[in-house]
Amino acid sequence: MSDQPIRILLIDDHELIRSGLGAVIDLEDDMDVVGTAGSVTEGLAKYEAMSPDVVVADLQLQDGTGLDIVRTIRKTSNKTGLIVLTMHSGDDQIFAAMQAGASGFVGKDAPSSEVVKAARHAFVSPRAFVCAGLVGAMMRRASGESTNLTEREHDVLLLLADGLGASAIGEKLYLSESTAKSHIARIYQKLGAANRAQALVTAMRIGLLSSIQPTER
Repeated sequence: MSDQPIRILLIDDHELIRSGLGAVIDLEDDMDVVGTAGSVTEGLAKYEAMSPDVVVADLQLQDGTGLDIVRTIRKTSNKTGLIVLTMHSGDDQIFAAMQAGASGFVGKDAPSSEVVKAARHAFVSPRAFVCAGLVGAMMRRASGESTNLTEREHDVLLLLADGLGASAIGEKLYLSESTAKSHIARIYQKLGAANRAQALVTAMRIGLLSSIQPTER
């Protein structure tokens, strides 16, 4: 392994978190914060300019999510460590980060030492996912307690986000209106939502709608 410190880029839209976490990381002899950013756009630009070893990104940013950053970087690099930070560390967020290609997932309520530990892991094994809550989440998924949406339910969710009702969704997906309504009801149930607005807010918060593009008509 190189004697050079691990070069880290921090992406978070809260300056206090960037500066606080940066100060903690800079205390480590084997780590160096080479840059910070407050958005997806700025973060990806700094990644291209700096080529850091590890990127630590907040899940929820003003112009997208940390998962957008993970997916974009993973398309061209399997060697970059990618850590996702979040205030909302539920099962759906954990699986979404893992599926996107993250190296690790850390809740913001965890000790800062967990971020440091995750960054070291990500540097050494960028494609091996680590998360303190992963085992429990996998057990809940295996027992049927997971709230992950099926592929069809995700298709329906995307159309709900685009403003379509049950009838229009049925036409788009070649389903009967009653079947579309059943899918919508299951989505609401899985997301713990009483209506479309609550479902979309929850889906955005956990990353299910992180990369929505307007549907062509």
